[in-house]
Amino acid sequence: MVRLYTDQLNIGYGERLIVKNLSVEIPDNQITTIIGANGCGKSTLLKAATRIISHQSGSIVLDGEHIAKEHTKILARKMAILPQAPESASGLTVGELVSYGRFPYQTGFGRLSKKDYEVIDWALEVTGTIDFKLRPVDALSGGQRQRVWIAMALAQETEIIFLDEPTTYLDLAHQLEVLELLQKLNREQERTIVMVLHDLNQAARFADYIIALKNGEIVKAGTCEEVINHDVLKKVFHIDAEIGRDPRTNKPMCVTYNLLKGDNQNEQTTNSVPALHLISS
Repeated sequence: MVRLYTDQLNIGYGERLIVKNLSVEIPDNQITTIIGANGCGKSTLLKAATRIISHQSGSIVLDGEHIAKEHTKILARKMAILPQAPESASGLTVGELVSYGRFPYQTGFGRLSKKDYEVIDWALEVTGTIDFKLRPVDALSGGQRQRVWIAMALAQETEIIFLDEPTTYLDLAHQLEVLELLQKLNREQERTIVMVLHDLNQAARFADYIIALKNGEIVKAGTCEEVINHDVLKKVFHIDAEIGRDPRTNKPMCVTYNLLKGDNQNEQTTNSVPALHLISS
């Protein structure tokens, strides 16, 4: 049985629907990536799935229960989210920030137990940030800070982790560092990872399952082979893409593309645009 799925989900702000009649299953113990143009509803879907925002109709079901009815602390023990722009951690040390991940397990006066400290150190070790434990978060580089935020999510000890554009503002090396860490968590600890990515080749390289959205609706959901292809990318991004093979993973990759003009998508620009943010290890 799939643990997490949506059924005829509608999400909006006021009278404007952003996500429309969306039904999708999130594969357990896999990496799922959500792709689509700006404003298509990727972040909105993540926020609703983690109950940061409410949905207007339909349902989001986790372990057979509607998340809208789940107690906050119980839900926080099942899923964690790293938003696109985490709140400022100004004045906090790395250890203090990661300790916030233990909130769902605290009782009484909220004092940390021996178990809490053990989990905090474990999360720091796994993310390679244990040496930063006493350093101010503000003193870290962008890549280091992102790993610390992931450590905080890990400290929640959830089996499902949502990340909204975890590689934003990072250089190529740090992007790869973060994505390889998430892949390691998935493979070694069987964490279910759900993340929004803009880079198509990163999505193809690291995802087991991809959901392509356009205007709040699913164009295609499936394996990398099923989603990263000419027809789907044309519908989702309005581009004419040349698809090749990543020589290191043998997964599909966008080698180059033309922008399409007009509503009929028949005209093409004369110059091809090289694929951006290609990464290798």
